[in-house]
Amino acid sequence: MSVLLMIPAFAVNLIGQELTEPLVGQLLNFVLGLIILTIVFYIAGRAVVGKKRALFSDALVISILGTIVANMVSLFIPSAPLIGLILSLVIWLLLIRHYYETSWLGAFAVAVMAVIIYIAILFVLSILLVIPSPLVGG
Repeated sequence: MSVLLMIPAFAVNLIGQELTEPLVGQLLNFVLGLIILTIVFYIAGRAVVGKKRALFSDALVISILGTIVANMVSLFIPSAPLIGLILSLVIWLLLIRHYYETSWLGAFAVAVMAVIIYIAILFVLSILLVIPSPLVGG
């Protein structure tokens, strides 16, 4: 069965299920993750490529497509995590390169800046919300 045919079938099965606590938790985790990733990519894109090329809508599309593709790669290549990680990284860089209209070096710079911003946000939120974090030592 083709991947393109599996996605609508999965969506129909998901919609047909009643909303249980684990499902609601996963959906909430997915949505909050997308919001944070979008903000991170938007800030990193503006810092690296400028405000004319780094639009919020582009950051949202990068976050959605990157998350979906990374999850699909980990789903279909579970036995080779290193290959899956490298493939996911290349796909993230391709998305950044395409939507922010930059070079490979620019895409890599946006990705590095996004990681730095993500870690900073995680650190600040862990201090503000008193949530143990590996960076804080909890």
